Amino acid sequence: GDRLVMVDESGRLLDGDQLLFVIARHRQQTNSMRGGVVGTVMTNLGLERALAEHSIPFLRAKVGDRHILSLLHEKNWDLGGEPSGHLLTMDLTSTGDAIVAALQVLVALRRAERSLGDLVSDVTKVPQILRNITVAEPAQLARHPVLTALVDKLSQDMSDRGRILVRASGTEPLLRIMVEGIELAEVQQVADLLEAETQTLDA
Repeated sequence: GDRLVMVDESGRLLDGDQLLFVIARHRQQTNSMRGGVVGTVMTNLGLERALAEHSIPFLRAKVGDRHILSLLHEKNWDLGGEPSGHLLTMDLTSTGDAIVAALQVLVALRRAERSLGDLVSDVTKVPQILRNITVAEPAQLARHPVLTALVDKLSQDMSDRGRILVRASGTEPLLRIMVEGIELAEVQQVADLLEAETQTLDA
């Protein structure tokens, strides 16, 4: 398999963002970090903030491991991944490998002599809502001027409190809406507004 999730000592499921942080911090602490970390537009803002607190550079690529790989090559960095658990460690393998990624986390655990829950404690994930809406023409709707204007307005309203991403699925007749922010109530409200507008435009 090419994807990894793990469970900590309290039974909490940890995703790719959290495991990516564990590997990145271990590499930083052992002076084996080359460059920074590449995530995607879907990477939780909590990971970006946690990396910034430890002065680890972070960049976002489009969704998909090939886009992460391309940016890693461009920057000459080694580490990247997605929330799904598809993690890339380019100094060890040329593609996503869950066993290699798991071993990297275990190495970090052994060196730190701390629990997995402790190692991810610096990552405070912010609320993130994903909506997959079935529409006739996802790509066309994603570019609709009314929808893009609404996204711009809501993004300005949220300011630095959150992010909005609207994109067409590359494999299904779906428009994918992602809203992320510090306050769950605001995130839900924005997601509801975008979903309602999407359904109106697709009617």
